[in-house]
Amino acid sequence: MAICDHLQTIQRVVPSDPAGCTDCLRAGRHDWVHLRLCMTCGHVGCCDSSPGKHATKHSLASGHPIVRSFEPGEDWFWCYADQVMFELEDAPPALSHP
Repeated sequence: MAICDHLQTIQRVVPSDPAGCTDCLRAGRHDWVHLRLCMTCGHVGCCDSSPGKHATKHSLASGHPIVRSFEPGEDWFWCYADQVMFELEDAPPALSHP
């Protein structure tokens, strides 16, 4: 049984803005709590504990289902469509913001 039904959407991506949440930075804000990296297009968004909740908003608007933590030392993924957290043994090394 697969971890989720969307593993095929995972791509090698380049973060849209390695400095932080793309949408918050565009608005001049730096109040995110944690960052998430879209594994389809590389959008960097803030988590649901952040005021903007931009990672979830991006997933809903784009249909991109999987994000990966963009935090140092965290290697987990989240599938919005299946509402499941998972890790992948063969995943490339995790990226994180500076």
